[in-house]
Formats: sequence, C-alpha cells, structure tokens
Amino acid sequence: MNQTNFRIEKDSMGERQLPDHVYYGIQTLRATENFPISGIKPLPTYVDACLLIKKAAAIANGKLGCISDEIAKAIVQATDEILTGKYRDQFVVDIYQAGAGTSHHMNINEVLANRALEILGDIKGNYQRISPNDHVNYGQSTNDVIPTAIRIGSLLALEHCLYPALSEAITVLDNKADEFQDIVKSGRTHLQDAVPVRLGEGFRAWFQILSEHLTRIENSEKDLYSLGLGGSASGTGLNTHPQYRYQVAELLSGLIQKPLKSAPHLMAAMQSMSPFVSVSGSLRNLAQDLVKISHDLRLMDSGPKTGFKEIQLPPVQPGSSIMPGKYNPVMAEMTSMVCFQVMGYDQAIALCAQAGQLELNVMMPLIAYDLIHSIEILGRTIQALTTNCLVGITANKERCLNYAEGSLALVTALNTHIGYLNAANVAKESLETGKSLRQIVLEKGLMDETTLNQVLDLEKMSELI
Repeated sequence: MNQTNFRIEKDSMGERQLPDHVYYGIQTLRATENFPISGIKPLPTYVDACLLIKKAAAIANGKLGCISDEIAKAIVQATDEILTGKYRDQFVVDIYQAGAGTSHHMNINEVLANRALEILGDIKGNYQRISPNDHVNYGQSTNDVIPTAIRIGSLLALEHCLYPALSEAITVLDNKADEFQDIVKSGRTHLQDAVPVRLGEGFRAWFQILSEHLTRIENSEKDLYSLGLGGSASGTGLNTHPQYRYQVAELLSGLIQKPLKSAPHLMAAMQSMSPFVSVSGSLRNLAQDLVKISHDLRLMDSGPKTGFKEIQLPPVQPGSSIMPGKYNPVMAEMTSMVCFQVMGYDQAIALCAQAGQLELNVMMPLIAYDLIHSIEILGRTIQALTTNCLVGITANKERCLNYAEGSLALVTALNTHIGYLNAANVAKESLETGKSLRQIVLEKGLMDETTLNQVLDLEKMSELI
C-alpha cells in the first residue's frame, strides 16, 4: 500500500492500519477479525434505530452545550446521509459479537465520526477534532444505547412491515368470508366428519383470530415506549447532563412518531429484557395460529383428485421436477417455515433475557437480531401469503356441498328428536349399508318426512347462533 490509500488509527490497545476509503475505524476492524462467525451483518432497521439515537443524542447534547454546535450539526448531517442510503456497506460487524453489542455500537460511532470529519473538511481518523467516543458517544454507553436501539428498531419494524401486512390480510379474509358465506361444507373435528359449517364462517374465524393478534401485538408494543437512554454505563446517568435523558426521549419520540418517554428507573430499563420477551411472545402467538391457518389451507386444497379440494389456492409455480401439471400450496408451506423460525427466535430471546447479570445483559446483540428479524420476516410472509394466495382463493361449491350432504355427522341434528343412541344406530347402519341417513330414519319410522326435512336443512344447520 502507498501512504495515499491507508491511514493509521490508534486505540487503547495500540495502532492498526486501515484502508483510507472505509469509514469505520480501528475498533470495528478488530471486531471483524475477532468475530468471523456467521457472515450476517446488522439488519438495516437496527442500523436505522442506532442512527436515530445518535441523531437525537447529538441534537440534545448540542443544545445542552455538552458538545459544540458545529460538531453536533456535522454528526446530524452524517446520520441523515446514512439514513437516506449512503455508506450502508460500512456496518460490517457480525451479529454474533462482543457481549452487549459494543462492537456494533463502536462501528456506528466510528462511521459517524469519520463522515462528520469529512463534512467539516477534515480527514478520516482525526479523532482529536471529532471522536467516536468523546463526541458521537457523549453521555452514552453501549449499555443504554443498545436496549434503546432494540426498542426503536422493533417499533420501526412493526410500523413499517408487520402492521400493514397483517391489516391487509385481515381485510382480505373479511372479504373472503362475505364471498363464501352461502357455501355449506362439512365440518371436521379430529379430522373426522363433523356437523356442517359455512365456508365463509371459517374465513371469518381466521379474520377474527388475526384481528385479536393485531390487538395483542399493539398492546405489547407499549412496553417498548419506556427508554433507559441516559443511564449511561450502569443506569446512574454518569457523564450525562441532567436534562439529557428527557430531551433525547422527546427528540426520538418526534423522529419515529411514538409516545416515547424516559423510564422512571433507568437502571431497571437497562437491565430487564422483559419488554422484548413480551413482544416476542405476541409474535410467537401469532405464528402459532398462522401455522394452523396455513395447514388448514393445505388440507382444504388437497387433491385435486384424492384430497378435499374444497378450495383452490392460486397456482404460483410448477410443483414438481418430475410430475407434470402438479401444483403445490407453496405459499402456505413457506408460511409455516417462517413461523417455525419465529418460534425458535422466541425461545432464544427468552434464554437471552434470563442470562443477564447485575447491571447488564450481555446477550442483547442476539435479542436485537432475533426480535427485529422476527417482526420483519413475519410481516413479509403475511404480505406474500396475502398477495400470492389469500386474495386469489376460489371455492369448489359443488364439492363442499357433496361432502356436507354425505357426512354422517348430520345425524347429530337428530339427537334432540330421536335420542343419542337411536341416532348412533342410524349412523352405524348408514355406514355399513350405504343407505342415507334420511332413508334409514324414514324406514324405521323414527320421524315424519316433513320434520326430517326441516331438521336436515343444511342451510339452517350451518347458521351461526
């Protein structure tokens, strides 16, 4: 290398050489060497959350006179540039890294310091003028920044990814419920014939289930509003201005349009991971029902000749490398896989949350990735399922009706007229002889034809009370 394309940086451990074109610094370089683990870099939403914190902190510290106005403005400009898409390749630390997230945090600080230096007409690495630690990180610590970043990142992911997708799916299911409301089909319990139901009401049940999950997630989101930012290293607020914690919370609240506030006890907000466990649990709960719905879709579409085939899911790609003309319920299959991953992440988050000691939880990098990633892949999955599957579902009305009319479970409607044991004997004889329930009841004189017709009215039987 020539002197024109590298620079020397120094930290408490010594000096290292860095390519001059990179904006990260010596501590980031050490982290890339120490943690060549997964190749997975920080999620863009998580980076955005950290940048928003640094922007709010720079504004607050500038107003409070903790850093100069010139430096504060340069840091803010640097964050704004990166938030609009520049220098995104400079965040390079593996998600499996130093406990608490110090490596990623310093990656953020170094990139912002070096870009701010350029904005002021200086060179990268001149940390005497703008320091990653003394200026970008003034009044902050990994220990209060990272749990705040998990909160902000999760709120961003919920607002921009999960909520819109889940709301659209709910609307589509409501519309499908209306579309299929008059179609009668056989119910099934234990995968055996059960009394008839309306296809539309099955979709309306899914509409209700997802609506309730949306409410649960929105309620769990409120746990994220209380910020420990300002607690610095141990929750005492050492090296911070007395008004910093309140100003930075107010600034962040305006930046993401959420009612954020400084926590009543900063130490508690920094130590406990329970808000993340709560949100993750609501995601796991949603995932469990999404798996059930995706399995139901696959069953109802099974066939086309040897399965239920009560509905048709839109074919989106060929289903076999060897069987021509085969189409598989791939969107439903994908949904289950993503949901299983979310459930696994939830377990990892729970384990991480209990693994903190004293004033710090060192497992926060994994919580950050797993929680934000869970929100985003769930949102994208629901969006894909809705667009490529739910909106295009059609009903096989004739097949639904044939199953409903042929179900032995219709005998249930006779219970109050001929008694449970008589009804059971009628069902048994029908199964053994192939005779219809109607024929056997009339042959045995158990009911008159007019009453029987009323009792076995599928439309009436499948109405909700």
